Amino acid sequence: MNRLTVYIGMAAIVLINVVVFGMIFINQSQALPSGIQGFNGGSGNGEANFINHIYGDFALSLEKPMDVMKTKEFIYITDTNNKRVQIFDLAGEFLFAFGEEGSEPGQFNFPYGIAGDNYGNVYVADMYNGVISKHDAKGEFIEYFAHELSIEKKISSPAGLRIVNELVYVSDIQESKVLVLNMAGELLVEVGEQGDGPGQFIAPNAVTADNEGNIYVVDTGNQRVQTFDADGNFMNMFTGYPLEINESLFVNPRGIGISSRGIIYVVSNLTHIVHAFDKEGNHLAQFGGMGEGPGDLYLPNGLFIDEKDTIFVTDTLNQRVSIFK
Repeated sequence: MNRLTVYIGMAAIVLINVVVFGMIFINQSQALPSGIQGFNGGSGNGEANFINHIYGDFALSLEKPMDVMKTKEFIYITDTNNKRVQIFDLAGEFLFAFGEEGSEPGQFNFPYGIAGDNYGNVYVADMYNGVISKHDAKGEFIEYFAHELSIEKKISSPAGLRIVNELVYVSDIQESKVLVLNMAGELLVEVGEQGDGPGQFIAPNAVTADNEGNIYVVDTGNQRVQTFDADGNFMNMFTGYPLEINESLFVNPRGIGISSRGIIYVVSNLTHIVHAFDKEGNHLAQFGGMGEGPGDLYLPNGLFIDEKDTIFVTDTLNQRVSIFK
């Protein structure tokens, strides 16, 4: 075996780890300020300008934040390497955290996706424990959501998690599936299997839906986004290039969100960019780029869009959430 073959093999192993588990992480030990920083507002047709940052508290700095979610009162961030969720007020000031390492109720092993319902409850997808936990707005554990599906291993490594119009959308990395559940935790629609064809996934990291119930899946390992109707029937896929061209703008795509105008935003993790598309998959704009300054991103992962079309991106290696408008 020659040296080039060895290097290629090592690179492939690293890429698989990044795609499936997001395991590349550089520990930044410098003190980071608390609260929201900076301003440079504005918006356009798919364009988004930097507004501010959210950092963890001095004593509770974020370490590998994977996802973010905003309610009418709070901003929730999965502080994944610290096995907890941090909560901030709408001005970005730290309030409190909940969770600790473990596999018992109220504990986490790899808290990834996070979502909220219309009653103030918070749902956390724990990828390594294979469960979705339900908490009240202050972080008190209520129950495991759809626990029978976890026991039956229909949910084994939940990652992406969104609630849209009283339906819960879950992407499962290990099972290469997306599940649609009602608020009682009952399975309504199951989409996908492992593979690279239409309707097949490799390590889907995120999922969301529009108001018509169409489902958008970030098919991470295949470097694309796939869309399905409300019944799980395949509709389309896009990469930023015509489908006859075997290329993609995405390199390890992760988070996804849809604005009130129907613009789809997708995080390209390894290029440190967020891309904007229309619903036909036409590329409209992009923002971000590798760096540590305002508007820069460094291995971004999760993405959430609120009712005012403010975009929250977990800026993972910069240990913060970056906010755009």
